[in-house]
Amino acid sequence: MKRLILLTNDDGIDAPGLADLFWATQGVGRRFVVAPAVNQSAASHSFSLRKPIRVERRKSNWYAVYGTPTDCVLISHHGIFRRKIDIVVSGINDSPNMGDDVLYSGTVAAAIEAALLGMPAVAISYLKVGENRHLVRSFLNKILPLLLKGLLPRKCILNVNIPAGEVKGVKVTRLGKRIYQDMAIKGRLPDGKICYTIDGEMGFAPTRGSDFEAVYNGYISVTPLHLDMTHHFEVQRLERAFKRLGLS
Repeated sequence: MKRLILLTNDDGIDAPGLADLFWATQGVGRRFVVAPAVNQSAASHSFSLRKPIRVERRKSNWYAVYGTPTDCVLISHHGIFRRKIDIVVSGINDSPNMGDDVLYSGTVAAAIEAALLGMPAVAISYLKVGENRHLVRSFLNKILPLLLKGLLPRKCILNVNIPAGEVKGVKVTRLGKRIYQDMAIKGRLPDGKICYTIDGEMGFAPTRGSDFEAVYNGYISVTPLHLDMTHHFEVQRLERAFKRLGLS
């Protein structure tokens, strides 16, 4: 039986990056697209709790979900398919997801949800939409079979970012430090009520071995992300501190 490959994203089912991903995963397995009906960028790991979520079949094996990227994975796993999903690939996002971006990214969140459900998963993003799509295909055709064979431990995903221009190779990286220069821009709605728009420029801190360093130097960045957010060193330090205070 062919492997079942779930493709999703946060830019919406009509996004060019999703079409690129569908093309890039030819020959890997039986592909299904279950993606948000409208753009859900920066939706992070939100999902539609206790609300009916409309699902439309757009064409053969393509489903539009009126919800978040996490909704797409949950509905696929628990509702649409009657068999195991073998792997989830999320993207290709229309802009990079590096450093602290992963906390906000719906693209990454879809892969995280897949990992929580026990599936291998990849999140993949462009620095510039459409550039190096042929290399994405080559990369995925090499890496997806390894993930299907258990390359990563449970609750671990790959976060991949594709550079623009000439690609020199692939580097395994750490998350860098994103610098947000967000501004709350005050405005007024048509009815005269006050509103704010969160917008602004983004930069990054130069960090050796980071995803930023790799991508902006022409390398595909591959960052393994683990979903255990426990600060294990702090567990031991706090235990000692609490013992001194008579709290344990």
